[in-house]
Amino acid sequence: MTTSESMPISAPTAVLVIDTRGDVIGWTPGAEELLGYRAAEVLNRSGALLIMPERAAAWDAEYGGQETWSGFAEFRHRDGTRILGHVEGTRLVTPGEEPAWLVAVTPATAGASGRAYSWVEPLIRRTPVAMAIWDHDLRCVWLNTAAERLRTVFPWYRLGRSLTEPLPGTHTEAMQETARQVLASGVPHLDRETRWTSPDRREDRTLSTSLFRLEGVDGRSLGVCTLTMDISHSRSRDRLALLREASVRIGSTLDVRKTAQELADLAVPVLADYVTVDLAESVFPHAEPLQRLAATEMSIPVFRRAGVASIHDGNPESLWPLGQAVFVPPSSPFTEVLSSGRAHFEPVLNTSSGTWLEQDPDRAAVIHDTGMHTLIIVPLQARGDILGVAVFVRTDNQESFTRDDLILAEELGARAALSLDNARQYTRERTAALALQRNLLPSNLTGGDAVDVVSHYLPSDAHDGVGGDWFDAIPLRDGRVALVVGDVTGHGINAAATMGRLRTAVRTLAYLGLPPDELLAHLDDLVVRLAEEDAGPDGFPDAAGATCLYAVYDPATRCCTMAAAGHPPPATVTPSGAVTFHRPPSGTPIGLGLGSYGSLDLELAEGSLIALYTDGLIETREADIEAGIDRLGGVLARAAALPLDRICRTIIRGMVGDTGAEDDVALLVARTR
Repeated sequence: MTTSESMPISAPTAVLVIDTRGDVIGWTPGAEELLGYRAAEVLNRSGALLIMPERAAAWDAEYGGQETWSGFAEFRHRDGTRILGHVEGTRLVTPGEEPAWLVAVTPATAGASGRAYSWVEPLIRRTPVAMAIWDHDLRCVWLNTAAERLRTVFPWYRLGRSLTEPLPGTHTEAMQETARQVLASGVPHLDRETRWTSPDRREDRTLSTSLFRLEGVDGRSLGVCTLTMDISHSRSRDRLALLREASVRIGSTLDVRKTAQELADLAVPVLADYVTVDLAESVFPHAEPLQRLAATEMSIPVFRRAGVASIHDGNPESLWPLGQAVFVPPSSPFTEVLSSGRAHFEPVLNTSSGTWLEQDPDRAAVIHDTGMHTLIIVPLQARGDILGVAVFVRTDNQESFTRDDLILAEELGARAALSLDNARQYTRERTAALALQRNLLPSNLTGGDAVDVVSHYLPSDAHDGVGGDWFDAIPLRDGRVALVVGDVTGHGINAAATMGRLRTAVRTLAYLGLPPDELLAHLDDLVVRLAEEDAGPDGFPDAAGATCLYAVYDPATRCCTMAAAGHPPPATVTPSGAVTFHRPPSGTPIGLGLGSYGSLDLELAEGSLIALYTDGLIETREADIEAGIDRLGGVLARAAALPLDRICRTIIRGMVGDTGAEDDVALLVARTR
């Protein structure tokens, strides 16, 4: 189908008369101008010559009971083109008292001077929603003023231009497909969101377009109408964007203070001008208990300030800095939210006499001075526990909070509360695991008369909890000493507990005087048996793997015998400063049940260093273990001449630096006497 592209904006209105049989019995110059037929060519002939489909005779059956009706229809021009027009029908009686219809046809391309849509047309033209009508060829046949203003974003908003017409730098394939689906099915497509960026990338717009099928007076599909809104600055869109951002920004770390601050920063200024996040003492395991703080005559310490943000520099609305105890009256919205678990919503903040603010003159003064006028207090509740409250206030923004604002604040609070609870649980477990591990690690290492020994343990900041790294120095009979470093798979309390069991087992086996390779074989067998005994309900043993390096040094012979179970190679440094990494025969990690280990004998001169370590010292995301071993060799060469008590700190600083370890580090250094 083609459509005339030369139709003038002020196209004429065609007036014709059709009788109940569908024959044309009246014709006007406007009809001739619009449709191209002279009166002699159409009078007393069927309206099927003009109207598509041939339904003119059916109008009387459909609208015979009405005095007037209107709708859309397609008409044939004499040159074969098709014209989409708005039809207004009025019942009349001919001189022969025969019923007929007076039909006025205005093309959809008619401008404001035409009769299209009568009195409704000016309203449609001035609506802020961009409206356009597209025919079956997806060619624009009508548009309003708002659509014309969007022409820089969507250049197809021009009469006669088709969506299928290619334009440089633009694509409409998706829109074409959607429009054809709507034409075929009649099912509207609502809220189709598209993004537009200006060529200089300085302007971004987001458009929401809805499409519905335009049907003629006979119910036949005539085209598609599009309704487009610029939602770049839509309030609803801003709220959705805020929630999307909250899922990314809130809880980015397992630190309760950072999580609280993320919530405050996110909500200002999109939702509020001033936000505080105050948490209960249960969230801060190491803080001074609030009950030890002295209450005032009117207020008691209930929270600690964990987050604060304001549109004003310096947070002038805040009575308490970060980390300090927050005092509130016993009877106040804050304590009510804490006890009930329900939000406090005060669209107009009541500062009159007789309210709870009389018990809190300091807060009342700040409210007066800063112009606080609307308030929301949301409980931070997760897994049945109330962790604190988030307070949202407006000062410069004169709009009061609405119920929608309350819902948004509650949603932000709920998301933050889950992150806070995760951080709290992590902190608790990490604290417990650290305490367990430190209690299980030896506090007073001694190398007997054989070696001087020092150690260092560095927990990681990159995992869910501490790991199962351990070290030990075990004086044996005949003046010998055993040096041990191991690393249990996994992190957290379970790894620390497993580490304690393995350390005890190694000590027990060491006291039996077993050589290193046999000791590791017995340890491997023991771990497998323990795992089988502790098998879960499904009958499968829990994995409890570990790597280990076990060395025995005999000062009488200066011989050091060592064996490794999947562990990084130990290093020795001669008195002259030569660094060597020794690789005992390869052995599998402990707990696989494949225990077959070999040993390596070394002769160490007096004053030699032996360095045993776990992989956290040498392995990073950017470099593999071999690269880490090379780096460690250089650090050892520089540190070997230092006093023993400074060597460990120097090695850790040289390998880890100030960035923190990616994995737990255990380091054991001995110097032969």
